[in-house]
Amino acid sequence: MFWSYMSTYSAASFKRATGIHKNVFLELVEILNNYKLLHRNHPSSGNKSILITEDALLMVLMYYREYRTQYHIGITYGLSESRVCEMIKEIETIIVQDARYHLPGKKKLLQSENTFEVVLIDVSESPVERPKKNNADIILARKKDTPKKPK
Repeated sequence: MFWSYMSTYSAASFKRATGIHKNVFLELVEILNNYKLLHRNHPSSGNKSILITEDALLMVLMYYREYRTQYHIGITYGLSESRVCEMIKEIETIIVQDARYHLPGKKKLLQSENTFEVVLIDVSESPVERPKKNNADIILARKKDTPKKPK
C-alpha cells in the first residue's frame, strides 16, 4: 500500500484497506509532521527518509491490520527489517504522546467511577464419543473394493 495509490480510494475502500477512516489518517499524518517539525534538532542535516510520512503511516497500519511480518513489509517498501521495526516504534510513540490518541493509564482507570462486574464461568471438559478403530473393518473394506480376478 502506497499513498499514491491509496489517496485515490473511496472512503469505504480506504477504511476497508487500512482499518481507519481517511480523516483519522490525515489527522495522524498531521500529528507526525508537526512532531517532526518541532523536535528536529538540525532541520537541514541528515539523510532524507525513503518514505514520506503517509507511506510510513500506511506501513504501520499494514503491520497492525494484516499481521504481516516486518521482513515482508520491508521487502514491500524497500527497507531492512530492523528499519521497519524502528519506524513502527517511532510512529507508535509519537501518536501515543498526542492527547487525542492517548489512552488513560491503569491508575486513572482505577480512580474513575466506573465499576466493573466480573463474571466467572467454569467450563469443564466433557468426553466426546468417537468411533473405535478396528482393523477388521478396514481390511474388509479393502477386500470389498478390490475386484476379483477372473478364473
